[in-house]
Amino acid sequence: MSTDHHTKGERHEKHAVLIAMDGSENADYAFQWYMEHLHKPSHYVVILHVPERHAFMVGPLGGTGDVTAITLMMREEEEKEKALLERLAQKLKDGGIGGKVKSVAGRPGEVIVTVADEEKALFVICGSRGKGTLRRTFLGSISDYVLHHSHAPVLICKHKGFHKDLGTESPSLKHRIMNSPLFKRKNKDSPKLERKNTESESKE
Repeated sequence: MSTDHHTKGERHEKHAVLIAMDGSENADYAFQWYMEHLHKPSHYVVILHVPERHAFMVGPLGGTGDVTAITLMMREEEEKEKALLERLAQKLKDGGIGGKVKSVAGRPGEVIVTVADEEKALFVICGSRGKGTLRRTFLGSISDYVLHHSHAPVLICKHKGFHKDLGTESPSLKHRIMNSPLFKRKNKDSPKLERKNTESESKE
């Protein structure tokens, strides 16, 4: 599903610039860096957000309590996502920038590359998410994927406080569900399944 939030400013004869943003401090820094160093009146800024969509349901539900907890978590995430899109659109308005905010569900790296092609982006900007060396080396990252698959030039903007920010991100929806008392209770007799889930989570 794709959702666009447009701001004033004609697209005609302007060059699209794609900025991938996830609501993190690193992404905000990348946007600000672009504004201070690269933005031109001829640019049409496309802020792309890829909402978190996890296949977190593993095995049968243990009861109505599980359904209620997951439903509440999903509703909370949807509200946060809506607020984020509004905040990103406000960034364009405050800067007097012609452009739009685009929300597309899917695998972040693949979505960014695809949307960059669709928008005929002049270049792509990504913020670094601050993964440690081991995880970045063996599992890669969204920015690594975009860097190697994008047909447009890619700028990976690393926050100045990159190393200090490691491990400070809020838990993802999947992490919260996998570690909730309801989920642990349902899977306490299945250690192999829990270990498999953990490995799957780390790859994302």
